[in-house]
Amino acid sequence: MGDGVDVTGLAARLRAAVSDRTAIEQLTDDVPDLDLRSAYRVQRELRSQAGPLAGWKLGVTSRAKQAQVGVSDPIYGFLAAEHAIDLGAPLDTTELIHPRAEPEIVFTLGRDLSGPHVTAADVLAATSGVAVGVEILDSRFRDYRFTMADVVADNTSAGRYVVGTPVSPSGIDLRLVGVVLEHNGEVVATASGAASLGHPAAAVAWLARALHAEGEGLTAGEVVLSGGLTAAVPVAPGDVVVASIDRLGGIELACR
Repeated sequence: MGDGVDVTGLAARLRAAVSDRTAIEQLTDDVPDLDLRSAYRVQRELRSQAGPLAGWKLGVTSRAKQAQVGVSDPIYGFLAAEHAIDLGAPLDTTELIHPRAEPEIVFTLGRDLSGPHVTAADVLAATSGVAVGVEILDSRFRDYRFTMADVVADNTSAGRYVVGTPVSPSGIDLRLVGVVLEHNGEVVATASGAASLGHPAAAVAWLARALHAEGEGLTAGEVVLSGGLTAAVPVAPGDVVVASIDRLGGIELACR
């Protein structure tokens, strides 16, 4: 299935949606045989033209969400370096279609990591720092309506991201850290680090194994957004989002 998919054409359709800042219908509406394998080929085509990369991001890392959408594994996408937001800088919502914010635990790798049997312990040993992150999702599909193949092709709705100051993971049980998401001064969601695959390092280990299967791996200096820890909240000009995680600190992101 999916071998006859026009990968280049679908990638161009997604790039046009980004540049036009206009939502499109999901790809599977007229390419029903788009499967996950072909969707990752579309994503790699986007990556080949994305410029320098900063790292990777994980999606659908909640076991409850996986059951809801009928998958047993997360999905992954890439982080373009140009889409990073500096600490203290605002999010320019005019560059996006319908942005949403979610809190993440971000890993910075201190050394390369690859292989078919990478574990969460391997990830922690290879990690130079962990930090609070805010990911800005921005699906290119109208009304955030998509299949799993659609969202993989669309680089897992990657939009923008901001990463806080890293701290050593030593002595921190990332499963148990409390997570709070505030939107315009109101607490809109809470969670713990375990919301990402039971342990966020387990999510990064899954990514390392998945990349190895494609002949790739994680590289020293890369950052990995280990999966949204709460539901994402829509943001608009004038909004302020604050993500706080025990032991890791907090990030305030203003939107304009």
